[in-house]
Amino acid sequence: MRKEQYEFPLDDLISEDDFKKIKEFSRDKETPFLIIDLDKVEKRYDELVENMPFVKIYYAMKANPLDEVILSLKNKGSNFDAATIYEIDQLLRLGVEPERISYGNTIKKEKDVAYAYQKGIRMFATDSESDLRKIANNAPGSRVFFRLLTESDGADWPLSRKFGSHPDVIYELIILAHELGLEPYGLSFHVGSQQRDIGQWDNAISKCKYLFEAVALHGIKLQMINLGGGFPAKYISPANELETYAHEILRFIWEDFGEDHPEIIIEPGRSLTADAGMIVTEVIMISKKAKLNQYKWVYLDIGKFGGLIETLDECIKYPIYTECKGYEEEVILAGPTCDSMDILYEDHKYVFPDTLNEGERLYIFTTGAYTQSYSSVSFNGFPPLKAYVV
Repeated sequence: MRKEQYEFPLDDLISEDDFKKIKEFSRDKETPFLIIDLDKVEKRYDELVENMPFVKIYYAMKANPLDEVILSLKNKGSNFDAATIYEIDQLLRLGVEPERISYGNTIKKEKDVAYAYQKGIRMFATDSESDLRKIANNAPGSRVFFRLLTESDGADWPLSRKFGSHPDVIYELIILAHELGLEPYGLSFHVGSQQRDIGQWDNAISKCKYLFEAVALHGIKLQMINLGGGFPAKYISPANELETYAHEILRFIWEDFGEDHPEIIIEPGRSLTADAGMIVTEVIMISKKAKLNQYKWVYLDIGKFGGLIETLDECIKYPIYTECKGYEEEVILAGPTCDSMDILYEDHKYVFPDTLNEGERLYIFTTGAYTQSYSSVSFNGFPPLKAYVV
C-alpha cells in the first residue's frame, strides 16, 4: 500500500549524534544484539526519585538483570525485587545487602524460602495459605506483604489472574500470619505492565485502605503499601508523563490515608530500563505469499523467541527505524524460527519504505526491558540475545 514519501521522525527517539555513535559502535557486530545505555537507566532512576521522593524503589530486576544495570542502580541507592533464589544469588554476588532485597514472587518452593532466609532475606511476598505457611516454617519472624488481586484494564501487558488474591482471602491471611509469628508488614498489588489508566492505582489503593482498617480491629497495624510497577516506557502508543503518574498516585494516597500515609514501595522495571535499550536486527528475507497479495512479509533475524516475546498478541508495539528512504508500504513482520507463532506483527501493519532490501539493518527502540531476559537458550539452535553496555 503505497503512500507518501517515507520519513520516520528519528529525533523523537534519539539525537542524531547519539544515533551516529550507536551505528559506529555496532558496525562490525553481527546481528541481532541489544545495546543498553547506562546513562539513560540512571536518568530514569533520577526522574523517579525526583517525581516520587516519598517512595522506596525496589528495582524489578527480571526486566533487565545485566550485572552492569544492577551495579548502576545499586550505586544510585536502589533496593531490589527478586523473583527467585538465582536472582538473590546474583544480587548478593554483586554486593547488594540482604536488607535491600525483597523476595517478591508469591510462588516459591519451601527449600527456596529456607535458602533465602539463610542468606539474610527478611521480606517476602505472599498471596496464599500454602505459601504463607512455607514462610512461617522456614523464615520465622520475617516481614510479609500480601498481594491483592487487581484488574489490569488499560495495561498493554496485563498481569491479573495468576497473581494476588481477593481482599477477603488476604484478610484471613493477614490474621493467620500474625498467629504464625510472622510480621504482617503491608499490602502489594500490580495494576499491569505499561499501564495507561492511572485510575487503576486509585482502585487498588482504596482496597488497601479497607484492609488496613479491617485488620486494625484485630490489633494488627500494617505499615507499607507496595504499588508494584506499571509506569510507562516510550512505545508507539503514547502514555502520560511520569510526572502525571506521580502526581495522581500521591493524590490517591492522600485521599485515602492523609499525609500520615504508610511507607510506600514501588517496583519499577520497564520504566527504568526499556527506553535505554535498542535492538539492532537485519532483514533476512522479503517475500509475498501470493502474486496479488497486498502485503510483503519482512523476516528479521530476531523474533519472539530471540527476545521479542512481548509482541505476543501484538501487545507491545516497538518503534522501529530504518535509514532507507522511499514510498511507504505496509508490511507483515516475522521472526526467523521454524515456528508459526513467530510472527511479530500481522494485524498491526508497520510501514516501511518500498526500497527496504534484504541485508538492511533495522533499529528497534525501547527494547531495554523484557528482551534479553526473555530470549530462549537455543530454540532452533539460535543463541540467546547478545547485549552490549555503553
